[in-house]
Amino acid sequence: MSEFIADSSDQGLRRLAAGTLLVAFRGTTAPEWVLRDLENGLGGVTLFGFNVADPAQLSGLTARLREAGEPVVSLDEEGGDVTRLDYHVGSPYPGNAALGAVDDVELTRRVYRSIGDDLARCGVNLDMAPSADVNTADDNPVIGTRSFGPDTALVARHTVAAVHGLQSAGVAACVKHFPGHGATRQDSHLEIPLVDASLELLRERELVPFRAAIDAGTRSIMTAHVRVPALTGMAPATLSAAALTVLLRGELGYDGVIVSDALDMKAVTDTYGLAGGSVLSLAAGTDLLCLGPLPTEDDVRRIITEIVAAVGDGRLPLARLEAAAERVARLRAWFGTPRTGQAEENVIGLTAARRAVSLTGSAAPLVDPLVVEVDTPPTIAVGDVPWGFSPLLPQAKVVRVKPETADVPGILERAIGRSLVVVVKDAHRYEASKSVVSALLAARPDATVVEMGLPIWR
Repeated sequence: MSEFIADSSDQGLRRLAAGTLLVAFRGTTAPEWVLRDLENGLGGVTLFGFNVADPAQLSGLTARLREAGEPVVSLDEEGGDVTRLDYHVGSPYPGNAALGAVDDVELTRRVYRSIGDDLARCGVNLDMAPSADVNTADDNPVIGTRSFGPDTALVARHTVAAVHGLQSAGVAACVKHFPGHGATRQDSHLEIPLVDASLELLRERELVPFRAAIDAGTRSIMTAHVRVPALTGMAPATLSAAALTVLLRGELGYDGVIVSDALDMKAVTDTYGLAGGSVLSLAAGTDLLCLGPLPTEDDVRRIITEIVAAVGDGRLPLARLEAAAERVARLRAWFGTPRTGQAEENVIGLTAARRAVSLTGSAAPLVDPLVVEVDTPPTIAVGDVPWGFSPLLPQAKVVRVKPETADVPGILERAIGRSLVVVVKDAHRYEASKSVVSALLAARPDATVVEMGLPIWR
């Protein structure tokens, strides 16, 4: 097994470099290299669905991590589509789009307080949420229901409520994706998305929720791998000093922890490489580097070595690493501050979900229902999280079909004399899904259509 270089001449520098990293690993127990690196100053870990079996197991895992060091233990728990605690069963909380549709900031605060309580009980101290993106692009492939909506003021007030809810439970919020991912039509997991906005528009739209979150005291902010030509030129914001140092630190006055979005995403690795992108992100102003689920132990070694080399050859000032360490130390001190306030009741997710349901037309009582779920491919950010009606209508026959191969005549024959319920998710983004639904409704105008994503296409 590889180890940190123990040469006393660079041991302190390597410790500073390691302190900027949030690493990931496979499995439900921490590998020895992660525990050893925590003892040598590793910043922390980012957990994913494959690290979580149940709350008891996760609590044991985070306790073992804390035995080895003082880690930042982070994950993405947004409610709705993006969940790690409930990756295998689906989140018990509605996502931001549903909360934005209700538009009750106290409800949003209570939902995020409950999420924070769940995380705190499991030993997680930083939630990479909420999304403060103003979703102005209907066909946005990566944000969508993760946003509170397309209205700037609405997104800002609910972002503040989410920050207050999480942090009242002792879990740091990480407001994302700065300077805004809502106007994109590309997925940064696969390429560098474009935000074609002037600085004036950026200030009027994308930056408003981030200003509000800063005023609300968010402990961390996550970068976006988006290119804003008027601000970042050809580089993604994660690697842009103009975005992170000049705009976020300078103009917006933010002095908390800046966390990178996952650096193993192709928007970074295809052009800059993992180690090279890590150095550039630190130089731009990032304090903690989220490495994502792909980098291995050997990759972590190479990143640390490259950071040390960059300090040596002048690409990365030592003062930049020291400033990052100081901000992360302040975050760790905040973790230990006693909390006040009452834990949230565990049915708040269901209460919020019920309030978010809207009905167009009338709904007749169901008779021996046939439920047809039109399959939607998972996104990389969400993963293959369960969704649909299977647990909700135990008396119904539920079938899932791929829209490209759906047997519409066969479905209609099976539905003779029965209620037909068609369930879709973000149908507006998939022509094949729209075709299947249209064909079913042409023959069965009495069918009920349930949209579990954004209800843009009718």
